[in-house]
Amino acid sequence: MTQLEIRDLSKTYDRKVWALDKVSFEVQTGDFVILLGLSGSGKSTLLRCINRLIEPDGGDVLYEGTSVRGLSATQLRRYRRNIAMVFQQFNLVKNLSVLSNVLTGRLGYHGLVDKHSTAELDAAYHNLNRVGLKDLAKRQVKNLSGGQQQRVAIARALMQDPAVILADEPVASLDPATADSIMQYLGEINSEGITVLCSLHFLSLARRYGNRVIALKDGLKVFEGLPADIDNARFKQIYGQEAEEI
Repeated sequence: MTQLEIRDLSKTYDRKVWALDKVSFEVQTGDFVILLGLSGSGKSTLLRCINRLIEPDGGDVLYEGTSVRGLSATQLRRYRRNIAMVFQQFNLVKNLSVLSNVLTGRLGYHGLVDKHSTAELDAAYHNLNRVGLKDLAKRQVKNLSGGQQQRVAIARALMQDPAVILADEPVASLDPATADSIMQYLGEINSEGITVLCSLHFLSLARRYGNRVIALKDGLKVFEGLPADIDNARFKQIYGQEAEEI
């Protein structure tokens, strides 16, 4: 079943250069789609257009057949409950506890509250346990490593009960071993039926975890297909003739 349809999506920030230039593709329920491309290729812009953190200048995004560009404020809030975001820089409140940060994943349901329900607290601990951080629930986020902070961000995303997770360079600031562990968590979540769109730089991780790849270059879609189909020639088409795979 088609869950997301990206239709001729276009975005420019300066009316001169297109950050996205009529990009189109479909995402099926349960996909793990990897977005590949150099920095500035349009990957982050694409993800932010999907959940309308930024507004596209052309084209459309359809979720389960409904355009998200025409949603009212109330409808947009409901839509965003289904579309969770994981950021490269974690976007956590560093002076709050791990548990408090995870509970902010419920803001789309009832805004700020002084007290959460027992069910929400149980869900928060459950999601922390899923990412191996239940024992650190009361620790301040600022005292965690980068990999631990990204796991907090994943647990926060899961608090939305999302149908889709958009992960924007979630491992770019992490060492290789930690990056692989974060991708494993996303892979486990995907295996439970949650669709994942994840932007990456490393083809090795795309091959290991993705079932499809969308590659962007200068705002254009230059490849769509299976990770295994990206040979050396395709790699250089995406990253440039001087690029070497690592």
